[in-house]
Amino acid sequence: MNLTSDNIAPAHPAVLEALAAANSGPARPYGHDEENARVEALLSDVFEKPVAAFLVTTGTAANALSLAQMTPPWGAVIGHEEAHVMHDECGAPEFFTNGAKIVGAPGLDGKLTTETFGGLLGRDFWTPPTHVTPAALTLSQATEAGTVYRPAEIGALSEIARGRRIRVHMDGARFANAVASTHASPADLTWRSGVEALSFGFTKNGAMAAEAIVLFAEDLIQNLAERRKRGGHTWSKGRFIAAQIAALLEGGLWLDLARSANARAAELALGLEARGLRTAFPVEANEVFVWLPAALHEALKARGAGYYVWTSESIAPERAGGDGEVIARMIASFATTGAEVQTALTEIDAALAVAAPRKRAPRPLGAPLF
Repeated sequence: MNLTSDNIAPAHPAVLEALAAANSGPARPYGHDEENARVEALLSDVFEKPVAAFLVTTGTAANALSLAQMTPPWGAVIGHEEAHVMHDECGAPEFFTNGAKIVGAPGLDGKLTTETFGGLLGRDFWTPPTHVTPAALTLSQATEAGTVYRPAEIGALSEIARGRRIRVHMDGARFANAVASTHASPADLTWRSGVEALSFGFTKNGAMAAEAIVLFAEDLIQNLAERRKRGGHTWSKGRFIAAQIAALLEGGLWLDLARSANARAAELALGLEARGLRTAFPVEANEVFVWLPAALHEALKARGAGYYVWTSESIAPERAGGDGEVIARMIASFATTGAEVQTALTEIDAALAVAAPRKRAPRPLGAPLF
């Protein structure tokens, strides 16, 4: 049982075939090749409008470079207090923005709301020149809690941001899973709802190492090529990044893979609930967060089960855990099969048998206590 992350999944065979095809001869360097042009055209089709795309190999680079385009050193990037950019980028957004402040706001189920975002903006500490100026809003799609924003939610947050001249960025490391979950169009989940830049993740969804910075606002294009180069994220043989993305976009493979991952996560969640285990967050994409009693957690770890122990302050009160329980984050990838889900549930059954308290036989009347 290994449900630690979708990062452990292999590259999809179509990606490896595309890499081999891209390796068949010479091509222009630094992104001026046919594969990069094809990816930009494919992305324009996906989003139903012409877009600019800058390809990188890590989500950290995509997020940090995007936010640096939006945020001056004296600015603030506002996001959910448990967002990936807040805690899991090792300070890269601060580094690439030359020192901008990352400010977190609360929100149940890993999501910002108009109340939490507007409430933060309404506080009295945004006074220049002694304080940073709100410059960018970043939304994780799907969130660190495995939940997803609907177009109306994004639009409401973007409207508040627009009123304060705040740019809107989306960390889409699992954007494909969010599209598959909501059944909304990629356009409705991004630019039609006010998003100006998207870090479109492919690595977690079948690529070897490929992410796209997709820009919907033309003014954000200026000097991003130089910023990417200066930051060390411009590949001379950029066709090998583009080939991976093109293989996933063509024919809608990226959505097929995300639908499969989401379906396996839903199967896992149903199996866990059938065993009396409760989830900490709604299961809306490919992540399942489940409360494990301490004895079950120890029994699973003893059996070598793979999952992350999680902590969060954004759990709704009605989904709070009991004494001694831990949150296990279990993720299904595009490569996770139904058989593997059943294997995981079988492992949990075996661990439950070990963890269940042993019932003592009733003591006969008159028997000694010791």
